Amino acid sequence: MKKIAYIEIDTHAEIAQAFMDIMNDSSGFTVDYYFSKKIKDLVSENGETVFLSDSSMILEQLKLKTYDLIIIGTVHRYFNTFHALTQKYTTAVIVHNINFSVASKGALMRSIFKGDIIYRLKLWWKEGLFYTSKAYRNAKSLLVLDEELASVPYQFLPLFYSENFEQPENKNLVIVIPGGVSQKRRDYQYVFKTIENLKTEEKCEFIFLGKAKDDELKHLEKLSQKLPENISVRYFSERVSNADFEKEMQKADVLWCPVRNKAQFFSREEIYGVTKMTGNLGDAIKYGKTAVFPKNYPSKLEFIVPEKEHIIEQFKTLKKNRFDFQKNYSKNTVLRKLEELLERLTSI
Repeated sequence: MKKIAYIEIDTHAEIAQAFMDIMNDSSGFTVDYYFSKKIKDLVSENGETVFLSDSSMILEQLKLKTYDLIIIGTVHRYFNTFHALTQKYTTAVIVHNINFSVASKGALMRSIFKGDIIYRLKLWWKEGLFYTSKAYRNAKSLLVLDEELASVPYQFLPLFYSENFEQPENKNLVIVIPGGVSQKRRDYQYVFKTIENLKTEEKCEFIFLGKAKDDELKHLEKLSQKLPENISVRYFSERVSNADFEKEMQKADVLWCPVRNKAQFFSREEIYGVTKMTGNLGDAIKYGKTAVFPKNYPSKLEFIVPEKEHIIEQFKTLKKNRFDFQKNYSKNTVLRKLEELLERLTSI
């Protein structure tokens, strides 16, 4: 049986959780997890071997064991540590922002003065910011979580599978918009305007499934007061717990994902569906929900549907004609593909 280390001491607890959930059923691999306290507090453990770690400890911890592969979940900080790690071990790095991962030293230097200068100077002085591209380049493998982003040198890491939830039989049309309610990554102003101008007798509930604050919260408060009786909105002014998120997602007839075309990471432009994955893709697969995306979003996946002009009619049609996620995204199917990839990566 081959042995893997999975390291997440930075950001993406939800990806670490997805890896834990699927690998729990693996018969060919055992995994040790190295998490920072922040990450460890956010994941649910189910008998896995989890070690508390951080950038000052991880290199010493890895000396104590032998692994066939080390997977690094995020390289958005601690670049000097991960550079040293990728030089010494057989590593695979999950890439979340492709343009950032290949940024030149000059581009990174210019980016320091375009955002949170104190934080970015810390990354430069203490965490080896200019090792960024070397940390990615020295890794034996680079992984992406969206199959449509996979092209040399990026390999697709299959993690997301559909849990066999019972699909709802709602009397009303229930539309869930998952994610933090912020203009930064999704166009909520467009959503507000669309809901406000809806002309339908259909009973509809729109659930904004993420924390709303500032201008977006104020707009939702006003919107909820002036809608006709057959249309309602529900929103949250506090962080949505994992349990509540799962409960609300299971209720959805369809997801509405107003993903922006472009985003910024460390002042580098990233394009959703081209250089960056949206978490809504994993949401759709996990909960087995067809998702309506902007019509310019680049995707050939059958369950990602381009938005049409008459959106309520589109939602009604999608509610009746649900996509069969179990055909290609059952846990056994995804686990088999994941184990095939891990077998290749550990044989390099």
